[in-house]
Amino acid sequence: MATLFSLVFLTLLACTSALRAWLAFRQLRHVAAHRGAVPAEFADRIDLADHQKAADYSSAKIRLGLLELAVDVALLLLFTFGGLLFAFDQFWRDIFPGAGYAHGLALFASVGSTGFCVGLPFSLYRTFTLEARFGFNKMTPGLYVADLCKQLLLTVLIGAPLLLAVLWLMGAMGERWWLYVWVAWLGFNLLVLLLYPTFIAPLFNKFTPLADGAMKDRIEALLARCGFASSGLFVMDGSKRSAHGNAYFTGFGRAKRIVFFDTLLDKLAPGEVEAVLAHELGHFKHRHVWKRIAVMAALSLALLWLLGQVIDQPWFYEGLKVGAGGTAQNSAISTAMALILFSLVLPVFTFPFAPLMSWLSRRHEFEADAYAAKQASGSELISALLKLYRDNAATLTPDPLFSLFHDSHPPASQRIAQLRNP
Repeated sequence: MATLFSLVFLTLLACTSALRAWLAFRQLRHVAAHRGAVPAEFADRIDLADHQKAADYSSAKIRLGLLELAVDVALLLLFTFGGLLFAFDQFWRDIFPGAGYAHGLALFASVGSTGFCVGLPFSLYRTFTLEARFGFNKMTPGLYVADLCKQLLLTVLIGAPLLLAVLWLMGAMGERWWLYVWVAWLGFNLLVLLLYPTFIAPLFNKFTPLADGAMKDRIEALLARCGFASSGLFVMDGSKRSAHGNAYFTGFGRAKRIVFFDTLLDKLAPGEVEAVLAHELGHFKHRHVWKRIAVMAALSLALLWLLGQVIDQPWFYEGLKVGAGGTAQNSAISTAMALILFSLVLPVFTFPFAPLMSWLSRRHEFEADAYAAKQASGSELISALLKLYRDNAATLTPDPLFSLFHDSHPPASQRIAQLRNP
């Protein structure tokens, strides 16, 4: 059984990696083939220079992504068939003998640290070379380091207690541990949604109330029409990190707040800002956030149940070359190993289903666009979208199949055509 699982895993890894690479090369060819001319439906609003910048930016990101894909596959094989995860396990067993939780935390820390170190050069290149080359990066080295330190601190303060709770539940709650872990995980995510706007986001950005004036009056009138009550309207200093612009609402209940990037307010006219916000409110009106939470809750429950079926199966560990791992129900060591292995190999099995999640997300985007066209102005939303596509260097000519797998939003041509002909 272990040999069969090894063959299945390696075959799927090869197939999904080949699929990812094939999609990336399709995107490169498609973008390059349409680089020479702005699509006719956008020719009156997008300059050729901006269109070519978007093509070059998209291609540069794809090439970097191909290199990251190769490194990720190599790292996954190193962890499993290369024996690195097993070596980490044996190292920490010598330091923390027995089935202690310290071993589980140390094992997670080792894997996480290795992934961080491997990914750091890509992050640095993306921020300080690729993004800078196209005029988007505003991040200083000092701010970059400060963000990393804050993220590490949050990981330790929040992640470690959560991991300990999960390991304890897995060992103490019998055969249905996966149900208890699911309840804890769902509660944790809802708590983060509640606390993020007030306590976590301000650690990284400054949020100032939107100044009184015509813009604020216009937005408050829109909120009244839409029946949306929030804890405030805020402007975020996104320009200290990036030239990209956006707007969003976050939290739920009384903690809901609307946030505008300062870069967005600088680039869009008042009517365009209102239309963009109306789109975000469309997500609220159609309960998209709660629907996505429900979908993710169902998927996480199914995956935790699946982990519950394989956690005590020796072939799961032996097939990935880390040994049988002992009896998982009675060992914090084994539960940590099982969680890590499951997390590492899961994307190999789930990537082919990416278009399903893309379809759901795109459907929500079309619904939010339609809502915005009714509550604000469809023409203003089109104008805003075209400015955002231009200023964010988003390609107007993605390969349809690549976009189906990777893009949560519809291509520009489909989205704007739907707004023009609802």
